[in-house]
Amino acid sequence: MNYLKLSKEISYILRHNPSQYSLELDDLGYVEIEKLLNALNATRHYPKEITLEDLFKVIELSDKKRLEISSNTIRALYGHSIKEQIIKSPATPPLVLYHGTSHNALEKIIVEGLKPMQRQYVHLSIDIETAIQVGKRRDASPILLSIDTKKAIENGINFYLGNDKVWLSDAIPVKYIQVIEK
Repeated sequence: MNYLKLSKEISYILRHNPSQYSLELDDLGYVEIEKLLNALNATRHYPKEITLEDLFKVIELSDKKRLEISSNTIRALYGHSIKEQIIKSPATPPLVLYHGTSHNALEKIIVEGLKPMQRQYVHLSIDIETAIQVGKRRDASPILLSIDTKKAIENGINFYLGNDKVWLSDAIPVKYIQVIEK
């Protein structure tokens, strides 16, 4: 079984296009595991039937902790681009979070702040290394931003736990963002 391929397909389904697989997410982003397995197996993209054990293996092998199983349901923890807003409960993040971005995007961020863009939430990292790794997806030498979460929370900005390395937030105004000089 190619667990990387399966992980990417499940992430795509649960983050971006459940309707393509005749699936409907609930308000928290969950779908019944049985329905997901039926949809995956109907595609016939895999040499053998995908099982619950395969889903657990995908989660176990993932270094990014994108998926979560709860009871008989599964969801993507972050990264959604579907129209229906996934409800998240506000949580208290570390005092500072980080965001890696491209040189091209910096000019707009300095004027407008951080926005979710094609996602439902702004994605932030708990450490500089993760933020740089994320930023390198769009720029070989990304710009690093720090977010003053304490001041942002005091002024009504909500933060949500994504996983052990990713935090999510609503849009973040410029006044809580600082460019970190390397």
